[in-house]
Amino acid sequence: MYRDPGLMVLGAIMAVVGAILKFGVTVTGNGFNINTIGVILLVAGIVLFALGLLMTVLGGSRRSITHEETHSTPGGQEHTVEQRGNVAP
Repeated sequence: MYRDPGLMVLGAIMAVVGAILKFGVTVTGNGFNINTIGVILLVAGIVLFALGLLMTVLGGSRRSITHEETHSTPGGQEHTVEQRGNVAP
């Protein structure tokens, strides 16, 4: 039961930072390529966003079944509540 958009937000942030590093920064250096890091972040962010979206859509919903009964007893009325299923905390 997944409904938290945190994974999608993280993926979107990573994709934006990756796109900025890939397309917006023009720095040349030896050994460390900032554009490669941008591509890695961009791809990882897109994958995380898609995974979060998939988990949100297919994650199901929280459902519960509540059964209530009231019985008359010699001492008064007795009320019974039974809950089954995925009950939200």
